[in-house]
Amino acid sequence: MGYFDYKALALTPLEIEPFEFAVVKSFISAENLAKINRDFPRVPGPGSHPPSELDIRGHFKGLIDELNSEAFRLFVETKFDLDLSALPTMYTVRGYLRERDGKVHTDSKTKVITVLLYLNEEWGPGGGRLRLLRGGDDIENYTVEIPPEMGTMLIFKRSDRSWHGHKPFEGPRRAVQFNWVTSAGVVRREQRRHAYSTRLKRIGELIFQRRE
Repeated sequence: MGYFDYKALALTPLEIEPFEFAVVKSFISAENLAKINRDFPRVPGPGSHPPSELDIRGHFKGLIDELNSEAFRLFVETKFDLDLSALPTMYTVRGYLRERDGKVHTDSKTKVITVLLYLNEEWGPGGGRLRLLRGGDDIENYTVEIPPEMGTMLIFKRSDRSWHGHKPFEGPRRAVQFNWVTSAGVVRREQRRHAYSTRLKRIGELIFQRRE
């Protein structure tokens, strides 16, 4: 089953300022988004969680399989004029934000392409809307603000200018981050780091439940 609107991706222009990116609204249809969200894995609190620590199944697994598909890679390669065929991929899942999340950054140099898929059905005004910035010192100096809703996809090429962040928000916010990275060692290291963090959060969650 295909979840993505590849025609919308092909027709969306690649922006080059302040860095290379594309925003595709409704890249996942409302019908498919509902199916994916029914199978969205339970995550133990905020932060980025690796697949090794989650129950990846059903339509959510189908979504991940399509991100890893040759068809999706070829569209991304065409959009950014890159050859990604030799690069490994990795992904993490978010279900909640803390108020301190969203600090301005560029992504690490080990990431080549970042894909953010937003799985919230709607998003109100205020924080949690990702901003693509002209620099690293002012969250208000942005070129575009992206509501994390309705299957919107942001895809960008990491660079020393790929500044992004969002204003504070605390609460549920579903997203998948998918990356092509520079080496398999990066995948192992990053997934191991996120797995350790997830396990700590799960232990904390169990301790909190026992105290109630």
